[in-house]
Amino acid sequence: MIKVIIEREIAADMETTYEAAVKNTLRAILEAPGYVSGASYKDVKKENRRMIITNWTSVEAWQTWAKSPERANVIASIQPILETQEKITILTA
Repeated sequence: MIKVIIEREIAADMETTYEAAVKNTLRAILEAPGYVSGASYKDVKKENRRMIITNWTSVEAWQTWAKSPERANVIASIQPILETQEKITILTA
């Protein structure tokens, strides 16, 4: 099992738009082979920073999702409202 941490900085006043777009991501990711679970967090000190922590059965399962057209579609709706490129960290035990 691996954890994938995705860090995003949302543009000012775009939180509502971001939250709506993330709901579409959740629908798509639930169908992804190898996806186990996930949670989204808001930084207490910086409200426009989001941390998404997901669990996957393997690095290969994550990479398949990361390169999939489904993820590309949902990320396309989020990308315009991000201040910076999302940062992805992959962790193993």
